[in-house]
Amino acid sequence: MAKLSTEKLLLSSIILTLTVVLSLMAFTPNEKPVVYLVGDSTMSDKRISSYPETGWGMPFQYYFTDEIEIENHARNGRSTRTFIEEGRWETIKETLKTGDFVLVQFGHNDEVPTKSRYTPPEQYQKFLRQYISETRDRGAHPILLTPITRRQFDENGQVKETHEQYSALMREVAETENVPLIDMDRKSQAMLTEIGKEKSTLLFLQLEPGQNPNYPDGVTDNTHFSETGARMMAELVMQGLEELDHELANYIVEGEE
Repeated sequence: MAKLSTEKLLLSSIILTLTVVLSLMAFTPNEKPVVYLVGDSTMSDKRISSYPETGWGMPFQYYFTDEIEIENHARNGRSTRTFIEEGRWETIKETLKTGDFVLVQFGHNDEVPTKSRYTPPEQYQKFLRQYISETRDRGAHPILLTPITRRQFDENGQVKETHEQYSALMREVAETENVPLIDMDRKSQAMLTEIGKEKSTLLFLQLEPGQNPNYPDGVTDNTHFSETGARMMAELVMQGLEELDHELANYIVEGEE
């Protein structure tokens, strides 16, 4: 009987110790800076069933040292407005702390009046300013990124402007709010123009029928990226950080751009 009591006491002690450890783990703050990615499908993580579609936020994390963490909160089909309305921004604010970074890239869904996610220009700028002010209120650093161009070429082989209005609206907010801006619209336009109309298909979700079981009928998508395209877009972001001489660039793995 005494042996049984000892075993029970030992078991109780182990359970108590584990409980304390788990409680401490739950309330121990993350001391590493965190980069929060806030945006739409061009940035978001993808399901296996969507492969080879890849958001640029997926390879983005591999360009950084382990001194910083990346959290990709971007979701397909979201706009500046719906990301907030669905409580996704509130979730980020709950853990956002001094020294963190918030990369905000919207426009694809905001700018289309026929979509339920449509956000008129005035509201688009208002929500961008909300992301900026609430990030700064917590001692974190906002960075704005204009939407990446869609793959549309004119007869002269130049990439067409596909986000002209909303990219300009974001540039205006970045200037008036003194926020670092990476102009992914212009950067991606320049990249696609250099690569050319034919070869640039390799950067996007373009498959022939039967080429991939996830797309048995094939797919021609000039907005979303292949693995190669996502990596190249992520590298444009790195390039932008270096050009800005931004603090976040200090965490890029040596030799990467």
